[in-house]
Amino acid sequence: MPRSVNTVASRARRKKLLKRTKGYWGSRSNLLTIAKHTWEKGQQYAYRDRKTKKRNFRSLWIQRINAGARLHGMSYSQFMGKCIAANIGLDRKVLADLAMNNPNAFKAVVDSLK
Repeated sequence: MPRSVNTVASRARRKKLLKRTKGYWGSRSNLLTIAKHTWEKGQQYAYRDRKTKKRNFRSLWIQRINAGARLHGMSYSQFMGKCIAANIGLDRKVLADLAMNNPNAFKAVVDSLK
């Protein structure tokens, strides 16, 4: 009996991969093996950088809070220590947004801590 291969499924699988790598540079978009390696590496970067993105945003929030707190004569660590002691339920994301976009509200928070 002749060997049976599912060409339809194989072709579909390859087309799906090449569709994902559309727009990549040179042979990375149209040679199967190279496209596969490139796509897999891209997925690794995406997984890693979803975690890195969270770190970067937290760092940005801390810098913004620090800048806002220093305008009112307080360092970041003093400010956050007093926030925790005073049981203020605002997280860094919200505090950074207040410091950037609503300085009066941020000043009110700082004044409530002093």
